[in-house]
Amino acid sequence: MSTKTIEEKQYLVRFKADHKSHLTIIDHDICLTQCPDKLCTLFCPGEVYKWEGKRMQVGYEGCHECGSCRIGCPTQNIKWEYPKGGYGVIFRLA
Repeated sequence: MSTKTIEEKQYLVRFKADHKSHLTIIDHDICLTQCPDKLCTLFCPGEVYKWEGKRMQVGYEGCHECGSCRIGCPTQNIKWEYPKGGYGVIFRLA
């Protein structure tokens, strides 16, 4: 069996996005003033968090639902919930 790269494995992940985000930045000012390293932009495997200008943008549609952000945010400034039933990540095996 051949070893797949992370990019090849990520290609197997599909999403059914809800119209409402299950990820919320509680206070955008905390990201701006208390988190100089913007760690969520580094540890999220789905690259959901992007720092744009002076505001954290959340592309929840690509969330892998791993929970890294709720654990790794040093200021606990991310509210993470499971997407409502029928929505979210869909894993395909190959």
